[in-house]
Amino acid sequence: MATHFDLQEQEQLDQLKHFWKTWGNLITWVLIVVMGGIAAWNGWRLWQGRQAQQATGLAEAVESAAQAGDAARVQQAFEDLRSGYAGTQQAGQAGLLAASALLDAGKPDEARSTLAWVADKASDEGLRALARLRLAALLIEQKDYDGAMAQLSGSIPPEFAGLVADRKGDVLALQDKKAEAVEEYRKAWQALDERIDYRRLVEAKLNALGVSVLASAAGAGAAQ
Repeated sequence: MATHFDLQEQEQLDQLKHFWKTWGNLITWVLIVVMGGIAAWNGWRLWQGRQAQQATGLAEAVESAAQAGDAARVQQAFEDLRSGYAGTQQAGQAGLLAASALLDAGKPDEARSTLAWVADKASDEGLRALARLRLAALLIEQKDYDGAMAQLSGSIPPEFAGLVADRKGDVLALQDKKAEAVEEYRKAWQALDERIDYRRLVEAKLNALGVSVLASAAGAGAAQ
């Protein structure tokens, strides 16, 4: 009986050796690839976490400098954030804050450059849209109407359509293009939610141009 078990065990051992000889290398490489992938994924997550942590620290430095009114430190902190962590959401958010602080400090050209970077490079499309709107407003103040319209004609998410149309109306009104301005203000008024206070400002702009949107809306309703 013992001999029978010995033979059986030897046969199983031979089968295992044959199997490993046939498939051993493949199994080894599959395990290496799988374990390497897991290690790479964990490493990437660790790196991403460190990036976010360091970016947050620099973004807080921008905020602290802005609150202190230290324009030079705002610029330095944002430059460090932009150069090292441009792909993070913190960089876009800090850029908007830095631009506002630079404007308050009487540095419109630096603010313009910062907003241009956010408009082109921020990782979040909503932040890019906000930067374009703010940059357009700054360009309007600087009477660069073509530049402002160029910013407003770029790719912007649909939810910003009302604000974009309003800003376009401002540019056209300043260029004495009344009919075109009215058209854009109408678009803005229609796109903005009636519960938003800003919609009343757009309505006031139309009234100033001799257009009553409420009367127009009532007339359209009666015609139906």
